[in-house]
Amino acid sequence: MLEFRYDTQLLIDAAEGGELDEDVIRDYISEHLKGDCLLVAGDEELIKIHFHTNEPWQVLEYCRTQGEIYDIVVEDMDRQTRGLKG
Repeated sequence: MLEFRYDTQLLIDAAEGGELDEDVIRDYISEHLKGDCLLVAGDEELIKIHFHTNEPWQVLEYCRTQGEIYDIVVEDMDRQTRGLKG
C-alpha cells in the first residue's frame, strides 16, 4: 500500500505580466499539502510541478492561484502497481 496514491503533474504558466517564484511555490506545497516526491522546476514564466499526494485537487487549487494551469496529469499509482489500467 502506498502512503500517497496520486502522482500529480502539471505546468503553471505565469499570468500575463506576472512572474512565478519557484521557491514560494515549493515552500507552500511543502508546508501546507501532505505528500512526497515534490519537484518544482522552471523559471519566472513556466513551472513544472510533480507531487505524490492523496488530495490532488488541493495541488490544482493552489497552483491555479499562481497562474494558468495545464497539461494536468493525475495518475493512480496504486492501480498501476496492481497492473490495472484506467
